[in-house]
Amino acid sequence: MLASYVMLNYAKHRYFLLSFPDEQKEWNGPFYFIQAADPQLGLMKAWRIGDCDSGGDDWTEEAFQPRKIYFYFSGCTFSEEQVKDLKEELRGTDPDIPLVFVSGNHDLGKTPTPESVEQFCHDWGDDYFSFWVGGVLCLVLNSQFLFDSSGCPELMEAHEVWLESQLQRAIQTPSRHLLVFQHILLFLRTPHEEDDYFNLQRGIRERLIQRFKQAVVTYISHFWGESCVHYHRNAGCCYDGLDMVVSSAVGCQLGDDTHGVRVVVVTEDDVIHRYHSLDQLTERGMDEDLKKFLV
Repeated sequence: MLASYVMLNYAKHRYFLLSFPDEQKEWNGPFYFIQAADPQLGLMKAWRIGDCDSGGDDWTEEAFQPRKIYFYFSGCTFSEEQVKDLKEELRGTDPDIPLVFVSGNHDLGKTPTPESVEQFCHDWGDDYFSFWVGGVLCLVLNSQFLFDSSGCPELMEAHEVWLESQLQRAIQTPSRHLLVFQHILLFLRTPHEEDDYFNLQRGIRERLIQRFKQAVVTYISHFWGESCVHYHRNAGCCYDGLDMVVSSAVGCQLGDDTHGVRVVVVTEDDVIHRYHSLDQLTERGMDEDLKKFLV
């Protein structure tokens, strides 16, 4: 059976390697990818019974497989057994679809430590990295460092040095688009909103916005809900040329959205995205008007 032989490819040495990496730096036509937020095996039961700390011992409700250029997961698995089961599910994926993993709060802890970061890297590859795809530069951040780095200040410093080098490279070597992926969103509705559990502190977010604008970032995806992968609901807005996208969860929903993923179509001049329910994708695929951009 195919699933027995498919190996998961992880980011290493701060880079996620797609096939023919030199060719990936050149624009070669429209493409699309899928973003899935908050798989969080077991959370649907835990949320239902009101015990999110220890109630996630049954995750049959969340079992799924991604069915294109790559498939992006943001955050949130819990135990060793859940990691194992999620990997088994993903090994049934078409091997031609690269899977990109982004760290989140339940992977690393609200306050990450060297030990929790090391465990994530062992399970899913580097906790932050970059890659090129179809002429587009993508940066994957460890937003837990930005939220609270008190347990690992040296790792935060290394992340900061890396991020600055990547943004400077983006300025010097422009790409067709520059996309940023992170688990914790910069903001839900406006950059000037108050600090809370779901966003980054205002001072940090304002500095990041300025740095992203200088590097001409066009699309920021957080999945706390990552697209919100923490918020578990759809949100976001466009601010001064930055498209802040917050996607609801493929797993446990905390609002009125249905289980789904975000379909993102990248053209030469634009990035078009839309949230699709899993039922819709199963029954009829992505929206027809999005398909037209790929012709």
